[in-house]
Amino acid sequence: MEKIMAVWDVDACYAERFADVVNQKEKVPFTVVPFTSLEKLKEYAKLHTIEILLVSRAVPEDQLKEIKARSVVTLAEGEIVSSTGSFPSVYKYQSTDSVIREVMAYYCEKPQPMLVAVGQRAKVIGIYSPVSRCLKTSLALTMGQQLARDGKVLYVGLEVFSGFDSLLQGEGKGDLSDVLYFFRQDSFSVMRLKSIVYNWKGMDYIPPVKYPEDLEQLTGEEAKRLVERLGADCGYEYVILDLGQVICNVIPMLEQCDVIYMPVKEDGVSSAKIEAFEAYLNVSHQEALRQRIMRVKLPYHSSFGRKDTYMEQLLWGELGDYVRKLLKGVPWK
Repeated sequence: MEKIMAVWDVDACYAERFADVVNQKEKVPFTVVPFTSLEKLKEYAKLHTIEILLVSRAVPEDQLKEIKARSVVTLAEGEIVSSTGSFPSVYKYQSTDSVIREVMAYYCEKPQPMLVAVGQRAKVIGIYSPVSRCLKTSLALTMGQQLARDGKVLYVGLEVFSGFDSLLQGEGKGDLSDVLYFFRQDSFSVMRLKSIVYNWKGMDYIPPVKYPEDLEQLTGEEAKRLVERLGADCGYEYVILDLGQVICNVIPMLEQCDVIYMPVKEDGVSSAKIEAFEAYLNVSHQEALRQRIMRVKLPYHSSFGRKDTYMEQLLWGELGDYVRKLLKGVPWK
């Protein structure tokens, strides 16, 4: 059944612009319906069930209570949002992604029915290598940005001390640790994910864990089920897993991947590490997994440049050219 998020604000254009952006970008199980007047909103509410009402804080609370909505979040114009009143508020003059993220966080505080995003299972792409300093994360970020140019992508960094927040010059309020917590509490949902996910120029990402223990304590079975959920019902076309070295949960995650790109290097130590990893796959009877692994020898940058522009350099530099050729004509795309 269609779930409705109704939006009305004293700025007549705000609700329409907000609805246009969210309905085009966000793959959540809601249809955003804008209203040009409070009276039209009230009439609509008499005949339709409103799951979330996002409404101007200028509307008196007694009128809001007349509108039968399961959750109400008000739009505040002050950047410092106070907690007065019966309903939570979000600052309206921020990015649409940020508004949605905060609204979803408030929505998830209440008991809710199981909601899933409608669509096919995502293609799960693993990026893994037993070799260090092989541009593995750079490959994952470049591939994520490229695929996001015409598809819905979720990047999941599963490394400790990834430095990803520093590259994007920001720090999210939630991160992968929160996803793992909700998953273990059996309260993970699309809405929970949307309250944590951030966006970088079209590519969604979950900020990485802050503490190594959060990944080290992830069991193989948990890792397997988490990847299954991310790929199955979260509304993405591609899920990119940038995998670290915790082997107890790496193998179960690799088993869920449709394809695995493994950056390699040709020096003696790196070759020995690749041989050791492949020997492990042989003794653990992982022939099917081994067949999905594609070795890639990545071009090294002629210049790494500044950290604050590194993401753009990845997409439009030598590695970006390599990835575009790599993705051209692949059967899973």
